[in-house]
Amino acid sequence: MTSRTRALGALLLPLVPLSLAATLLAPPAQAAAPAASQAPSEGPGRGIEQLSRPLVVGHRGASGYRPEHTLAAYRLAVQLGADYIEPDLVPTKDGVLVARHESFINETTDVEEHPEFADRRTVKSIDGVEYDGWFTEDFTLAELRTLRATERLPAVRPDNTRYDGRFRVPTFDEVLALAKKLSRETGRTIGVAPETKHPTYFDSLDLSPEEPMLRDLRQAGLDGKRSRILIQSFEVSNLRQLDRRTELPLEQLMSPTGAPWDQQVKETGVTYADLTTRAGLRGVAAYADWIGPEKTMVIPRQEDGSSAEPTALPRKAHRQGLRVVVYTIRDENQFMATEYRSGEGPDAKGDVFAEVADFLDAGVDAVFADHPDSAVFARDNWVAAR
Repeated sequence: MTSRTRALGALLLPLVPLSLAATLLAPPAQAAAPAASQAPSEGPGRGIEQLSRPLVVGHRGASGYRPEHTLAAYRLAVQLGADYIEPDLVPTKDGVLVARHESFINETTDVEEHPEFADRRTVKSIDGVEYDGWFTEDFTLAELRTLRATERLPAVRPDNTRYDGRFRVPTFDEVLALAKKLSRETGRTIGVAPETKHPTYFDSLDLSPEEPMLRDLRQAGLDGKRSRILIQSFEVSNLRQLDRRTELPLEQLMSPTGAPWDQQVKETGVTYADLTTRAGLRGVAAYADWIGPEKTMVIPRQEDGSSAEPTALPRKAHRQGLRVVVYTIRDENQFMATEYRSGEGPDAKGDVFAEVADFLDAGVDAVFADHPDSAVFARDNWVAAR
């Protein structure tokens, strides 16, 4: 599609060089005509306003309180008021999508305690980073089911370690089923924001994540344009491919440094910084509905660790019809700018309410939060004060 045909309301539902702009703005093949239901005030090049009630996404569930990417973490996120839950998706050897932050599972499962899998340990390079350990793509789903989830940050969140060994690795199907169940229980339509991890890498293994993801969504009846689904990726090519295959909203994740891996492989020269320019955002708006910058891309840090003035990124994105969700809001001091810290050590709770309010004041439409209750409280107070 040369312009986005999805209504953004369904979720509540300097310039780059000309050569890079051409790469970003090149129309996907088999362009379709805009849908008649497209809201006239939304879409590429058409300005939108910040959401009046910004969204809270449970980052990997309520990962501040339970081991991440477990059904228990997702359920708790919804109980704490999250509007969406976020599963990162990686495949098993037999092509089943499961929820893990990475396919590298040393830090998030008890695999090292399973001598029967000792010979599966190996060294791999994924997106230019070398890992030594065990990987989901070397296990069938049945084998992965014998493992149990563990807390990824035990030194930061020791209370979560009491849940180590209690939960298995969930499939994407199970996450979708849980979201539907929780929607019925709460009377709220719970959204799901799946992220396709390392699509270029998995394509090289013939384990492309897009096809099984779309199949699982279709089978769950969550593939319509008004479904509360938001598909994310740090890469560009797979989002452009998905834009031709689904009407579901798409999100271009962005990092403060570097470049999308697919663009590095193709040697296009396109960086994440390029995507944040006026021309870059216009290009992103041709295939996506949201951008997902790391939070310092909206409120940068000064050399002393305190916050600098907010950037114009949310405003620039809104001018192109793109909504903005920042990652990641966490309650602990060490993840905050200095003015929000409590002074009780790096893992003590800081003033996350003030931090969230400042990001909402900066114009973002949503936040990813490890502690969804904190973000929901801050959001609700921000809305009430307007």
